Parts: sequence; structure tokens; C-alpha cells
Amino acid sequence: MQTCFMSQGQRGFTLMEMALVLVVIGLILGAVSLGRGVQRNAVYQNITSDFVQGWVIAYDSYYTGNNHPPGDDPSNPSAKVNNAKDSELCGTDLKDTFLAAGIQLPQGRAEGAENLFVYQDVNGNPHQLEVCFVNADWHEPGNSSGDYVLRERNQLILKGVVPSLARYVDSSIDTRADAGFGRVRESGFHAQAAPTSSIWSLDDRVAFGQAAVTALDESQLAEMQLHFRMVR
Repeated sequence: MQTCFMSQGQRGFTLMEMALVLVVIGLILGAVSLGRGVQRNAVYQNITSDFVQGWVIAYDSYYTGNNHPPGDDPSNPSAKVNNAKDSELCGTDLKDTFLAAGIQLPQGRAEGAENLFVYQDVNGNPHQLEVCFVNADWHEPGNSSGDYVLRERNQLILKGVVPSLARYVDSSIDTRADAGFGRVRESGFHAQAAPTSSIWSLDDRVAFGQAAVTALDESQLAEMQLHFRMVR
């Protein structure tokens, strides 16, 4: 059996040195995490200000130029997207409607895919946003305090939204995150007969296709759908 001996000039790490190494490792990991958070917020800001608001501007430009919302019948306008309630205007039909009216489309995933936007969640997994428009119910204050009524309103729908992005878009536009009030609401909370202030139903601990917390770092995160009420 071979025995190894430490020479007189060698020595082990002291507790102070080991503690210092652990502190440095912690600082490095913290810096990496902070950098990812800054990058993620920059992407979220780009989605909110360029993609979402870009489509809001495109919608307003279309309405101003045509005196009716996209997809409506110009010979018999109903003031409803797609000339019907609960009829979504999406995909190629959405793009062609705007292009035929001479409206410049916002920059999206790529040329020809301006209605889509690809981004990553906090775990580095890819997600794809899709924008549509629809006329659907929306709860609004009635004739007395605390009274709410449902009215048909034209809305932008944003699909494929992870929970942290939903909160970012909501707080950026409404200044506070609330799933059931404001111009930005969670699907299912946007049209309630007796609405209450609500937190968003999911957070970034929930995996795709699940409703309960999983807390797995490798999971692709759950997706939500946002409703953004248009002015007209």
C-alpha cells in the first residue's frame, strides 16, 4: 500500500480561506442570476412597448382610416372585430386585413410572422406569443357604486404568456398587477358578473400544462392568455 505524506512546505486550506472561496462563488452566482433577470426584463419591456403596443397602434390606425374595426363589414358596419361577437381575427387573416388597408405591421418573430414573438422563460425554455383581436364581453362599472355590467368590447388577445410576463405587461400598462381590473386582464377574469380584485392565477413555479406548483428549474413554464381592451 502506498502512503502519501504532505511535504513540509505544503498545507491545507484554512477555514477563513474556504469561507472566502464560498463567498466569491456566491457573488458570481448572484451576478449571473442578476444578469439573467436584467436581460429578461429587457425582453419583457421590448414585448410590451414594441410588440403589444405596436399592435395597439396598428389597430387604432386601422380604425381611424376605415371608421370600423378590423374584419368588420364596411357596407354594414357593426363596430365589432370580424363583424361578430366571439369571432377571433388571427393568423394570416389578421395580417392580410391590416396589409390590405396599408397598415404597417409591428416587428414580430420574422417577416411574414409579425403576429408572433418568440422569447424564453426564466428556465431558458422557449415560448411563442400570438396576437389576435376579438369582440367579447368585458365587465365595466354600471349605474351605481359596486355594480358591474357586461358590455361587448373589442379586445386584443395575447396568447402564450408566462406568468411573470403577464404581471409585467399588466403593471406596465395599468401601473399595478390585477387579473380582474384595468385594461389588461387574465382570460376568465375579464368578463365577470361580480368581479373582485384578483391576483394572477399562476406563477413561474408552475409547469406547462399544470395548475399546481412544481418548482422544477428545468420545466417549461405554464402559459396564460391576456385580454387588452381597445378604446373603440
